[in-house]
Amino acid sequence: MPVVAARKTNARLPGTRARQALVLYDGRCPLCIKTAETLKLVDWLHALHFQNARDVATLPQREPPLEPDQLLQQMHLIAPDQERVYRGFRAFRWMAWRLPVLWPLAPFLYFPGVPALGQKVYLWIARNRYRLVPCQDGVCHVPPRA
Repeated sequence: MPVVAARKTNARLPGTRARQALVLYDGRCPLCIKTAETLKLVDWLHALHFQNARDVATLPQREPPLEPDQLLQQMHLIAPDQERVYRGFRAFRWMAWRLPVLWPLAPFLYFPGVPALGQKVYLWIARNRYRLVPCQDGVCHVPPRA
């Protein structure tokens, strides 16, 4: 998935500090919520700001505009320079360089074949996220192994 360039503005993204990236995730997905909570815990350098992509009223105004349907298909990360948008595996790879706990893994994410495989795995998980951690009425459980 290509990186999308946008017209740069002088204003920071809403809710972010000067050097934070904005991470947009599906706020109704239990797996996405848990992942965001975990990433917040290891974001010791405060490089990330998380926002529910379903809250369309607070999405940043950009050119080209963010597509709400695409935001729910995979995580999006808007870099602090506000010019670049990363999706899926590329967003995770961007975060890996900014989260000290992931620094040992980050160089391996560039090995030949890893980006293509990583994106395929990411998209499979994204498509199946509601089945991987099924929830009903706010109660989630992990299905037993077969």
